[in-house]
Amino acid sequence: MSERVRVAVVDDQYLARGFFEGLVRMSERYELAASIPCAEQAIIFCDQNPVDLVVMDVMMKHGLDGLTCARSIKASHPEVKIILTTSTAEAEWIEKARRARVESFWFKEYSSTSLTEVMDRTMDGESVYPDSLPNPEFGIARKADLTEREQEVLRELTRNYTNEEIAQQLHISVNTVRNHIQHMLEKTGYKNRIDLAVNAKALGLVVHEDDRTENRTTKGGNRA
Repeated sequence: MSERVRVAVVDDQYLARGFFEGLVRMSERYELAASIPCAEQAIIFCDQNPVDLVVMDVMMKHGLDGLTCARSIKASHPEVKIILTTSTAEAEWIEKARRARVESFWFKEYSSTSLTEVMDRTMDGESVYPDSLPNPEFGIARKADLTEREQEVLRELTRNYTNEEIAQQLHISVNTVRNHIQHMLEKTGYKNRIDLAVNAKALGLVVHEDDRTENRTTKGGNRA
């Protein structure tokens, strides 16, 4: 029997990390090299120990996020294969992961492909990315019912920004921001901008760049 694949699982959520551990332990192909709750520790572990595959969440509560960690691991250990995972429906990270030379990307809540299959295909030399983007329900609509610009406005709205601040961030007029928000309210059936932001945040519909590490602060000191 050939040597088993050494896997480091990295997730700050205990249940998710336990799920990853279980998949590794049940497989004859893989062995658990480490179970790590913090991205920085993953970098250190890969520097000091032999690792073939890292399965890592994008979002972390403290310190470095998974995407930044993946870049660092790839810079020092390009031979280590990485699968980034997320429970959100944010699609922007897919292209960022590709640019970071991450082999594969897996949506925890929305993928029709099992993580074990993604691991196998990744170790067999494939780069496995979703064939389609998550399209969860958002009020009486779905994410795909929102235009790209509406999703950009929504992303800034989840940061508790005013219309004026959103306009400045996206280089559009305040009236355009108001129109986009009104269109989203009509599509989703939500009553106001607060409902839009709260539900988008709860569903992981859009996630701002700063949200990759939740300890970063937004305007007024609120957590992202």
